Amino acid sequence: MIPVKNSAEILSMRTACEVAATVLYKVVQLVEPGVSTYDLDQAGKEFIRELGAKSACYNYRNGSKIYPGYICTSINEEIVHGIGSMRKTIQSGDAVSVDVVISYDGFIGDNAKTVIVGDVSENVRHLVDSTRESLDYAIGFARPGGRVGDISNAVQTFIESRGLSIVRDFVGHGVGRSMHEEPQIPNYGHKNKGDKLKPGMTLAIEPMVNLGSSGVRMLSDGWTAVTVDGQPSAHFEHTVLINQDGPEVLTLPKK
Repeated sequence: MIPVKNSAEILSMRTACEVAATVLYKVVQLVEPGVSTYDLDQAGKEFIRELGAKSACYNYRNGSKIYPGYICTSINEEIVHGIGSMRKTIQSGDAVSVDVVISYDGFIGDNAKTVIVGDVSENVRHLVDSTRESLDYAIGFARPGGRVGDISNAVQTFIESRGLSIVRDFVGHGVGRSMHEEPQIPNYGHKNKGDKLKPGMTLAIEPMVNLGSSGVRMLSDGWTAVTVDGQPSAHFEHTVLINQDGPEVLTLPKK
């Protein structure tokens, strides 16, 4: 069953998502050459604390694996779930993805953004711009009466029209009282397929896109997913509420 939120739960989701968006906004402002991903992780930890929330990433368990970071920071060929490290220093030309998931008053806010640092190649700029635009396009299909496949197909057709590759190993998902709820939302698929969308559903829509091959391999830390060919990847994410009259992006920062 896909959770459908009532009015009180939607209000709580709005608050949690605003907190998540504000943390992401603040962390992204710190992305510049010479800053380590550990610095970003610790800044995220402090911003989350200041806003009275908790990191939903820290100590997140997947089987026997426990995630040690407060936010996810992934550079270039790292697709998702990169762990902050003092050994990873941002340089001009990098594409840096920051993923912030927080818990506030029992509800989750989830969002991500890839930023480019300094002078980057046209290929990297095309990758990042296209991934962001695919999310904006796909959100328009999160409408009552539609289906999950409409969102998935929107991402796929947009990205493939740009000559880029969809990551198929990871998907978007429902979000609410838990970080991962039903339904799963792949970034590829067919229109008019999958679960029907209803008002009150809250979805984390998150295109993950590679410049080269769509293939993924895992690093020895058990968390960080990287491209098999070493080409860069980009990741954007919003939490979206389905209203009677269409989608509402909940993860907009209060600056």
